[in-house]
Amino acid sequence: MINDKNSFSRRNFIAKTTLAVGAFGAGSIFSSQALGSSAPENPKPNEGKVAIVTGSSRGIGEAIAKRLAADGFKITINCVVNRDLAENVARDIKAAGGEATWLQSDVRKPEAVRELFDVTEEAFGGVDVVVNNAGVMKLASFSEMTDEDFNYVMDTNLKGGFNVLREAARRVRDGGRIISTSSSITLLKLPTYGPYAASKAALQIYSSTLAKEVGGRGISVNALSPGVVNTTLFTDGKTEEQIEGFAKRTPHGRIGEPEDIAAVVSALCSPDGWWVNGQTVFANGGLV
Repeated sequence: MINDKNSFSRRNFIAKTTLAVGAFGAGSIFSSQALGSSAPENPKPNEGKVAIVTGSSRGIGEAIAKRLAADGFKITINCVVNRDLAENVARDIKAAGGEATWLQSDVRKPEAVRELFDVTEEAFGGVDVVVNNAGVMKLASFSEMTDEDFNYVMDTNLKGGFNVLREAARRVRDGGRIISTSSSITLLKLPTYGPYAASKAALQIYSSTLAKEVGGRGISVNALSPGVVNTTLFTDGKTEEQIEGFAKRTPHGRIGEPEDIAAVVSALCSPDGWWVNGQTVFANGGLV
């Protein structure tokens, strides 16, 4: 005989879980495909959803913004200095058939971050994904690091990252995604990278903690840790021999491209990425 109380509890659990994953279309045993529906799959399952990508006027952020736009997201581009570049990214997305807006705002300032979310909600009606990507890097040994450079790194990466995640926790819609760009330097621990690595390690802790704090809302929160990537943040100040040295250390025989990282973000934001939560995803081609 079936216990009615237990059966009711199981039904409640399934119903609640279906609601949690259904908000973002997570691939699961509760999907229409698993239930035998003959409806065709949506080629853009994130069509109409909204993403903010901070630090997206160039480099990894630009690649992420364009990839998510191709996946169907409406995009808010963010810059702190490069207004022309940010406008160009938005223009490229629109030219490809997507929807985008852009805003110059400094993530170090809480009021600027609030404005970034306000503008996005006014333009697109809400926020489903936040990619906390804005960051800076200053390298020096402990003995040579200046107070100014240390504060610049921490104010942007540590405090700015917190400002973005705090607002995301308040305003991302149920079933969404929150992703912070950390770094594989947290594993490499190379000389001169101390403060930068520490600031990026904090984003990993932020993400695993926030995942628990938004539990029950179907929001997945992760940190993404690229390895060496072909952007000016990495290549500036390095010789060809140094760059080639990193490429040789990677099993794939090359350094990463921004599009490699954007593809991982796309996967985490897809319906099938929902179950990855509270993790640090090391996307470094096997460098470490």
